[in-house]
Amino acid sequence: MNVDLFDFELPEELIAQTPLLERTASRLLMLNKESGAVEHGVFTDLADKLHAGDVLVLNDTRVLPARLLGTKRDTGARIELLLLKQLENDRWEVLAKPAKRMKAGTVVVFGEDEAGAPLLTASVEEEGSMGSRIVRFSYQGIFNELLDRLGEMPLPPYIKEKLDEKERYQTVYSKHEGSAAAPTAGLHFTKPFLEALEAKGVELAYLTLHVGLGTFRPMSTETVEEHEMHAEYYEISEQTAKILQRAREQKRRIVAVGTTSARTLETLGQRFEDKPLEACNGWTSIFIYPGHSFKLVNALLTNFHLPKSTLVMLVSALAGREHILQAYREAIEHRYRFFSFGDAMFIY
Repeated sequence: MNVDLFDFELPEELIAQTPLLERTASRLLMLNKESGAVEHGVFTDLADKLHAGDVLVLNDTRVLPARLLGTKRDTGARIELLLLKQLENDRWEVLAKPAKRMKAGTVVVFGEDEAGAPLLTASVEEEGSMGSRIVRFSYQGIFNELLDRLGEMPLPPYIKEKLDEKERYQTVYSKHEGSAAAPTAGLHFTKPFLEALEAKGVELAYLTLHVGLGTFRPMSTETVEEHEMHAEYYEISEQTAKILQRAREQKRRIVAVGTTSARTLETLGQRFEDKPLEACNGWTSIFIYPGHSFKLVNALLTNFHLPKSTLVMLVSALAGREHILQAYREAIEHRYRFFSFGDAMFIY
């Protein structure tokens, strides 16, 4: 299957650069996956599409302020590090820019204490491909507190505006730090709206998938099948496993909030296909594209995605490529806002 089958023309001005003042103020395109019928509304119309007994599954990962700006200790040259994955203790896989200046043995310093000593130091231990490096951090105190002090939110490359308020790139239910990017479909929710859904009889379930930056990397293969997904860490609790197992047994609708929740649910569907779901954790590199047989996900709330991206392929697997491309054409015609800070789409 050629990657170009998932291409479309997107006017650059439709890429949302800043979040709306009110989280629930975005628009909502509603797509019937069977018929391809499209309705246009506002995000809070989601309440009319969800029914008592539905299970709404939300990813409670929290984004690390993972973008660090520092200088090389020997030359003073500016270096940017983006934290990708914690390996063990203070060893991390990072994305370095400019990578050519980051040879093994290079030391980068960040911030200064009252005595002029660096607050955080990174030493390059190994060089990887595509700008990745393995570094070891050294510091006094608590690493996450230093990150909060020194780091910036790692916004996707298509967002050029600076984010004034860090919490707008976190969901209101974010809990477990570890993501390099936000699960952006969840950014539309407020606590009162979630409470209103619960009052209606919608059951909420939380899982954790730490989003990696591979989400934003363009596909470099000509065919879909050749592409290899990056691995991401996931975890589900005993409570969530029980909620999902009951819903599966009772044939109630499981609604994923975001492609990260969908990928985790489908990983669980494969892992526990012939046995009851249990609390678990692990790494998933599942790649969902047309032809995938969904095991747990019945409906999906998501944002609008990049042309030729793995995320467009995922939604096409759920609703059909033609239905998705037609819905995207309507979204562009109606001037919906795209990507991380953009409007939402409900596929049911």
